[in-house]
Amino acid sequence: MSKVGNYVQEAYDELLHKVTWPSWEELQQTTIIVLVSLAIVTTVIFGLDLMSENVLKFIYNILGS
Repeated sequence: MSKVGNYVQEAYDELLHKVTWPSWEELQQTTIIVLVSLAIVTTVIFGLDLMSENVLKFIYNILGS
């Protein structure tokens, strides 16, 4: 049981003394960057989906007639 207690104590010490936590401003900036990137990727995927749908409809219309 001492190994588990030692592990928990070392993990706690590491979180307090070795981890660099971001400031509130840094956290806000990185959150905005993530949200903007997410919006861009979503828009690109939506555009590709729409384009492939139209291409497939065109091909199906050609082959169906």
